[in-house]
Amino acid sequence: MFKVEEDESRERAQAHVQLWHNMLCFVYPMSLKCAVELGIPDIIHKHGRPINILPTLAAAIPIPVDKIDHLHRLMRLLVHTGIFSVIQTSEKQPGSSSSDDDEKEELYALTPFSRLLMKDNKDSHSPHLKLMNPTMINPWLFLSRWFKGEAGSSASSNPFELCHGCTLYEYANRCPELNVIFNEAKACDSRFSLRTLITECAPVFDGLKSLDDVGGGTGVAATALAEAFPNLQKITVLDLPHVVAGSVAPADSPLNFIGGDMFKWIPPADAVFLKWILHCWDDKGCVKVLKKCKEAIPRREEGGKVIIVDMVLNSNSGDHFFTETQLFSDLAMSVVLTGKEREEAQWKKIFEDVGFSHYNIVPGSGVCSVIEVFP
Repeated sequence: MFKVEEDESRERAQAHVQLWHNMLCFVYPMSLKCAVELGIPDIIHKHGRPINILPTLAAAIPIPVDKIDHLHRLMRLLVHTGIFSVIQTSEKQPGSSSSDDDEKEELYALTPFSRLLMKDNKDSHSPHLKLMNPTMINPWLFLSRWFKGEAGSSASSNPFELCHGCTLYEYANRCPELNVIFNEAKACDSRFSLRTLITECAPVFDGLKSLDDVGGGTGVAATALAEAFPNLQKITVLDLPHVVAGSVAPADSPLNFIGGDMFKWIPPADAVFLKWILHCWDDKGCVKVLKKCKEAIPRREEGGKVIIVDMVLNSNSGDHFFTETQLFSDLAMSVVLTGKEREEAQWKKIFEDVGFSHYNIVPGSGVCSVIEVFP
């Protein structure tokens, strides 16, 4: 009996810790954002070697002396979560504040994670952290209200619309700052993911002479594809007018920018490229877009295809962290848009509804896969 009570007590204690962890887990991304805004990854990189907090890091930011302890605590958390690493050394650093010869000094270094947050890194993902702002976070506070249909939420397609009174795309159209943030985030993702895509999935683009990059933003992905595949003689970037405004392709480039609506028309091409587009829309929206894609491409015998870069849920179900990341994204799509992440069976149903004959999934090394869809 005592053993049972002891086990129950241990389970309750563990549940209590788990509750606290979930209540406080917002601290992690906010601390990460703070570190990037302070420029800590870039400061460590420019320092050229592991760095001490006092005086080097504190002076480089710079921060007041009375904030030094808070900086120590911030770095302690980010070391624990793997953003930075720490080295204990008894070797004195130039300008070190330590007066005790036997006292070990903590030096902070970059990890592969924090290198992705360096602003000068061509693979930088720091623009994504700018999306953690009140405009994007506040809709989560309306999630339960939206579920229950309270306060006019029945007329809102998602919590973002309930919170702001308009869709995300309408908001971005009238808010240049948010539009810039989205373009930067899409661009940095394209710079990073396209290299992997080109390496792992090059045969997908074999034999294509023309390609539409639908929802291609400012053309970062299209530029990478043009450089990697000289066989692509014409690449058309189609996006909303306010997104492509000001985007001009070099005279010797195969790129061409068109402002338009993918639900109404997609220019003819051998293939249509949809990267992180369909997960933004519900099934009806996906069917509508893919029907326009099908109209734009030739028959399968002539090389026509749609190339989708998106998540396939449970494609790596043995990896808890991988699956959790996909599920986070799935719920986020329902809060700020009307979309979702899909399992293979759900993708198959959409392709069948459009009238496609065949599809092929190429799993990626990251959270997304490449799906070839044929008419």
